[in-house]
Amino acid sequence: MTHFTSRRHTLAAMTVAVVAGASLLSGCDNPPDTIKIGVAQPLSGNLAALGQDLHNGVKMAVDELNKEGFQIKGKTVKIEIVAMDDRSDPKTGVEVAQQLVDAGVVAVIGNLNSGVSIPAAPVYAAKNIAQLAISTNPKFTELGLATTFRLVANDNLQARAIGSFAANQLNANKFAVVDDGTTYGKGLATGAVAELKKANKQVVVVYSSDDKTTKFDELAGKIKDGGVEVVVSTQGDFQILALIEALKKIDYNQQISILGGDTIKTTDMLKGSDTVKGLYATSPILDAKEFVNGKAFLTKYQELYKREPAYGGHYTYDAMYILAGAMKRANSVKPEKITETLRTFDGYAPITGSMKWDSVGEQRYGVVGVYAVRKGVWDLQLRSDRW
Repeated sequence: MTHFTSRRHTLAAMTVAVVAGASLLSGCDNPPDTIKIGVAQPLSGNLAALGQDLHNGVKMAVDELNKEGFQIKGKTVKIEIVAMDDRSDPKTGVEVAQQLVDAGVVAVIGNLNSGVSIPAAPVYAAKNIAQLAISTNPKFTELGLATTFRLVANDNLQARAIGSFAANQLNANKFAVVDDGTTYGKGLATGAVAELKKANKQVVVVYSSDDKTTKFDELAGKIKDGGVEVVVSTQGDFQILALIEALKKIDYNQQISILGGDTIKTTDMLKGSDTVKGLYATSPILDAKEFVNGKAFLTKYQELYKREPAYGGHYTYDAMYILAGAMKRANSVKPEKITETLRTFDGYAPITGSMKWDSVGEQRYGVVGVYAVRKGVWDLQLRSDRW
């Protein structure tokens, strides 16, 4: 073989290799037949009703998207949910995060608890997997990770809402502030104390439990001895119900109003509404009925699950639609491209209207509402993004 012939064959081989390489590169982002979305929520334990509600919202959206024939680059792609129980436990939350990463999820909707979302976040970030959380502690986005996205307003705004409402609407001077020892609970309680003191209110009892305790005889005694008029609590609904029972034992329940965070704005909490002077909750989780398309969502939810929503399933329903929109916009199901798109995306949220994030992953349209129990339902009193 001559030198020229050899060179010609070499160039031909190189051309074939380049063309083949280009073909592989152009096809490397072709969508697969199935993609996996992770759901990490408390599906057992005291917060199971809330976690299951958040899971239900995702499932509703996924079922609709699959029925419509969700497409990327003109190809129909089936969406599969990989749901795991984080048990409201930080250690379990990290383990679940790793399991979801190993399962090949392209994005995650989770977690409920700030104390779980925060330690789990670096696990997702290491693989560029977007984490859309309903957790409210500011530390979640303060981690500085590109993959953290909060679905609602954070506790800085909620603490100001508690202080403003308590100072101006409840006609009280003596307060107790109680938390459940979690990252969410302690952070919000600390902010509430600061706001109450700023308003020249007396915080005569400060008390911290864990997130499982239901024995509050000692706390009830301190509340009575201190002449407390309002209990501000960041505990869960089951704990507040237990505290009300302890106050009933010493005949001090009708003298007390309770102002809680979003974890008491539940259907279960309504059981205690007639046994105290007043029952209020601040929440960045606005009721589905407050939105134009909320009624249709509630009808579909009740038909599908045979119960009322317990918490914020309409936010996770919207989060799934936002993820679907981001994948379409990116023309990709690669985690890094989904995350990159979410950073600048103002997508379609069927119920809440819009979800858009700032540079650190805080919700641009977050607000906090204050609710009171009236005639057996949570009734909106005030709502603002400028507390």
